[in-house]
Amino acid sequence: MNKVLVFGFLLVATTLESCGDAIIRQALGSQALWARAVLFAAGAVLLFGYGLCLNLAPVGFEKVVGVYIAILFVVWQGVNFLFFRHVPTLPVLVGGALIVVGGCVVTLWEG
Repeated sequence: MNKVLVFGFLLVATTLESCGDAIIRQALGSQALWARAVLFAAGAVLLFGYGLCLNLAPVGFEKVVGVYIAILFVVWQGVNFLFFRHVPTLPVLVGGALIVVGGCVVTLWEG
């Protein structure tokens, strides 16, 4: 298994998931019906792409779940900033560091 290829699949999947969720959140706040419909459709397409990409990854999900959650946290913070201009607070950064370390433990610990 090529670790770079697997990481690429996970990065694309988490980006699609985070962006799809952010677009759905924007749709919920939209007042115009046509804008809501377009945003919901775009979010649905991205979330479908996330599921497809994740399931096409050339490795069993049980083998990468830890690193997936760690990547998801990092990507989610980036998307949160890009879409909503929210800067992570210190508790989010500390908690995120624990998530990333925990993801590495789950993925790398053999035994």
